[in-house]
Amino acid sequence: MEGNELVANFVTGVTWSQLPTSVQRIAHLVVLDTLGATLVGTLTPVSQIAAEYAAQHWPGDEATILLQNCRASAVGAAFANGYAANGIDIDDCALYTKGHPGAQIVPAALAMTEALGLSGAEMLTAVVVGYEVAHRAARIWHATHSTYQACGSWGAVACAAVAAHLMGLDQEQTRHALGVADYHAPNLPMMRDIDDPAMVKHGIGWGAMSGITSAQLAERGFTGVPSLFGLAEYQGWVADIGRHYIMDGGVAWKRYACCAWDHAAILGADQLMQTYDFSADEIAHVWVETFHEALRLGANLPTTTEEAQFNLAWPLAAYFIDGEVGPDQVLEHALQRNDIRDLAGRVEIVETDELNTLYRLACHGDPRGKYVSKVKIDLRDGRTLETGHVQGEITFPQNTWDEQSLESKFRWLTSNVLSDERIEELLETIESLAALSDILALTKKLL
Repeated sequence: MEGNELVANFVTGVTWSQLPTSVQRIAHLVVLDTLGATLVGTLTPVSQIAAEYAAQHWPGDEATILLQNCRASAVGAAFANGYAANGIDIDDCALYTKGHPGAQIVPAALAMTEALGLSGAEMLTAVVVGYEVAHRAARIWHATHSTYQACGSWGAVACAAVAAHLMGLDQEQTRHALGVADYHAPNLPMMRDIDDPAMVKHGIGWGAMSGITSAQLAERGFTGVPSLFGLAEYQGWVADIGRHYIMDGGVAWKRYACCAWDHAAILGADQLMQTYDFSADEIAHVWVETFHEALRLGANLPTTTEEAQFNLAWPLAAYFIDGEVGPDQVLEHALQRNDIRDLAGRVEIVETDELNTLYRLACHGDPRGKYVSKVKIDLRDGRTLETGHVQGEITFPQNTWDEQSLESKFRWLTSNVLSDERIEELLETIESLAALSDILALTKKLL
């Protein structure tokens, strides 16, 4: 069976009851994590701009724009909530994607489920559809594009699958929805935004918007080219869809509100702090050995939250001082902190061939690959402390998170925008999501 047909069969045919228990569990966890990231992400300027724009230019009463006291069409809500979900870059990563699936897939699924009056189980099933399509679409996308494409590119195809599933499109309409999304997918040269960080970032909102629009067009008879799933040389990457769930073991959650390329260096800082007795005030200089892409994040002092997230020196310095990298370290109100600015100005970054090779292997799913950095610090008392090679936490499978730790992360993030009582109500609702007959039981708590 050809790849487009295989994917369309999966998108149109899968049901919640058919999914393995382990996959159902992961679906709950990615919704929990993405909603936490989205709610705190509403504090960012990009979220506020996207919400205002969506309410004005995609008006309607179909779906909720979270915590912004407004509603919009499903397209508008997914667009706005997508930008909020990636607002502080603490949303999940996934195998083969080199980026962020949940920040697109969950807002698209939530908006369409609410617009269509569907259940929590139907939303969760659509989330699984989105991830399984995303893993495979991204893998082929990166293999066929010489320029590293950000998430909204392959994410448009994944979100088209989400919408097609929830809309109940037939197989032919679904094939066209995937083809329309593939052809219209945004061109997102990721490293240009790494070099000059701006609100465009990963193109998350654009991917969600493009995917839903593609499915809505296909429902009306709009035709698309055969999608990338039909490429003969990649049939092996598609053939197991519906039988092998990459989502189970293929999702990695983030502990720090910054680019995943930073995480190995931050873990190195943590290792030194746990091993030796020193304070941040005692640090004279910091050196980081890493791979080329992390070097590109640089050490310039940030003036916006996007510049703080796409930076290596700033989150590393913040971690040495505060022991965390979250909203209080990367939102605009933190960027004038003299203690972080001073230490960030004493961070030096270099790349090595060895770490570049390990990173390349990791990007291709090779088990020999790793996101690795090395941290060395000179203290004012003359001591030099250094780590060996420290691997980042973005690994597949990732064994450092469970329900309890993700709930703690949710509480930590949402405490910036919600009361303790409301947080606990939300956690109870998300835990029982599969039993909700109408997703409004969740979204009415998110106005």
